[in-house]
Amino acid sequence: MPIHRFQPELEFPTVERCLITELRNVAGDGSCSIARARVPPGVTTQWHLLRDVVEHYVIVEGQGLVEVGDGPPTPVSTLDVVSIPANIRQRMKNTGSGDLSFLCVCLPRFVPECYQSLE
Repeated sequence: MPIHRFQPELEFPTVERCLITELRNVAGDGSCSIARARVPPGVTTQWHLLRDVVEHYVIVEGQGLVEVGDGPPTPVSTLDVVSIPANIRQRMKNTGSGDLSFLCVCLPRFVPECYQSLE
């Protein structure tokens, strides 16, 4: 089916300190996956990288500070897009009073084996 319905009941916590809902991650289509990440107020995700996967964050709601590579913490807010090259460390901090939600668009698709914690 060409429509993948949002299923909030499938949200799960991660060791990264955020909550993830897979929106589209199809084994038969390795070109791309999309997930929603939700970071509660005051939380900073762990330093991590995705091996051989480019990731784009599309901020849906809230505000935060994103760190990519050795760059400085940079403010982000609704509809900003953060592009993260493959194999580069990253983390996100929620600086607002509500949830920070963003889409994670991965190219090629995310598989657990590509995730590398740096903490």
